[in-house]
Amino acid sequence: MKMILAFLLALGAGSASAQDLTKAVLLVASPALQGLYSQTLLVAVPVDGTHIGFIVNRATDVKLATLFPEHAPSAKVVDPVYFGGPEMAGSIFAVARRDPGGRSLELFGELFVTASAESIDRIIEQTPNDARYFAGFVGWKPGELEKEVDRGYWYVTDPDSSLFFRSDTSGLWEELVKRLGNGHAPQQGHGQHHARLESGAGSSSPIRAMPAHRLDDRGVIRLAEPQPLSLLEQSSRGLACL
Repeated sequence: MKMILAFLLALGAGSASAQDLTKAVLLVASPALQGLYSQTLLVAVPVDGTHIGFIVNRATDVKLATLFPEHAPSAKVVDPVYFGGPEMAGSIFAVARRDPGGRSLELFGELFVTASAESIDRIIEQTPNDARYFAGFVGWKPGELEKEVDRGYWYVTDPDSSLFFRSDTSGLWEELVKRLGNGHAPQQGHGQHHARLESGAGSSSPIRAMPAHRLDDRGVIRLAEPQPLSLLEQSSRGLACL
């Protein structure tokens, strides 16, 4: 998938309109949205005509220290790994509060994301709790996100860096739905609002702890035999991009 390659190589209050997706946005799932993205918050950013993003409020019960027991600094990371999305769900991404250097992608403000094992190791060793760690990400082909917003699947607003680092995100979706829509569905341009974007159900623990890991030929950390639960099968178009 071209957007993944662009991702790795590249690696305000007020509401945004469905046409204003040329900058980073916060997506808040409609109350009627079913399936994997039910009651989720995503930060999405444009990358070469596509969009990539991370689910902000899907904490797992897995710690980095469990995934990487031989890497002692990983034990310093307090928060669990978060499920970022079904694309490359067996890979770890770090969203850092500042530019980590190397191959990274600016999300918005001072937030950057990297999938480089070298950069992630450096973040863990130097500032372990100044980043949030995600397994996988969400990807949209050109025009897909615009269609979803137009059909009323998402509230769209400006992103907030503090959301990435909330210690407890369990009530965050309810808070933002009340703030943005007072419980009402987003305004839609056409199509059906009540719809499933995929066939699987969500899971509070989408990855199983696997102690072994490896680096691929691009230096990206991959979990050994990752076990996504109740997720879409990882898209083959996503693997060419990061």
